Amino acid sequence: MAERQRAGTRCKHDARLSGLTAARASRHHMGMTDAPPAAARITALYRYPVKGLSAEPLTEVNLASGAHFPGDRMFAIENGPSGFDPAAPEHQPKQKFLVLARQAALAKLKTRYDDASHSLAIVADDVEVARGDLRSPDGRTAIEDFFRIFLARELAGAPKVLEGPPGFRFMDSRSGFLSIINLASVRALEKETGVAIDPIRFRANVYVDGIPAFSEFAWVGRRITVGDVALTGLKRTERCAATTVNPATAIRDLMIPAVLMRSYGHADCGIYCAVTGGGLIGVGDRLVVSEGEEAGVAF
Repeated sequence: MAERQRAGTRCKHDARLSGLTAARASRHHMGMTDAPPAAARITALYRYPVKGLSAEPLTEVNLASGAHFPGDRMFAIENGPSGFDPAAPEHQPKQKFLVLARQAALAKLKTRYDDASHSLAIVADDVEVARGDLRSPDGRTAIEDFFRIFLARELAGAPKVLEGPPGFRFMDSRSGFLSIINLASVRALEKETGVAIDPIRFRANVYVDGIPAFSEFAWVGRRITVGDVALTGLKRTERCAATTVNPATAIRDLMIPAVLMRSYGHADCGIYCAVTGGGLIGVGDRLVVSEGEEAGVAF
């Protein structure tokens, strides 16, 4: 792994993206071109602090063995009573929360979570429309009140901010700890559809390039190393209706699951992984996959 100065997880914004369209901006940020690099490498890292809300780019992140991707899906917004009990947390279907698969209008919002203050800021049309400390009653109420108005016609019940207890995250998959998307697979879908696809539709944590399209499926059960960090591929990621929403327009304009099924006979794109050896990873790091070696998960 390349030597560089690191001081915890840092978010990075690139001002050069402001003149690009949203789809081109994401592709630019991820280093996505028509010609992939010569070797597999990480091109982008993202976290999603609140399930269903916008991505936050990172330059590097410190992974811990057996843990989830740091800062990812720590919170969710309940769409009416979900039955979630923080004292005895269990995986809940995504439909019980505000998610792009059901509420496409969420893509109109840009959000930013501050770790130090636990504050979530919500911006719509370049104007901050809500802010609140997600760990305080008043702060949660401020966010809930915003969504009560913003999604008034789409709510099944009163919105409620939920925080996962230590060790629990609001993931779509019961066994998903970290998600990977292969940009070559996205390019393959672009050829099938004839349109540019913003990779952020897939809401992955780690974006990689330099391997053939859909070859990431072969990583399931394999050991993946990034310097001293070790991952284990767990399973393929079945795509849902969230990928149909254009992140720039909040319109359902591309039926990704249907395209996958029609073109490849499945609705999968990307994989879930577990962290089996912790450490720091960053954009530009190379990935090595153990060939012919099964990697067991010890937790």
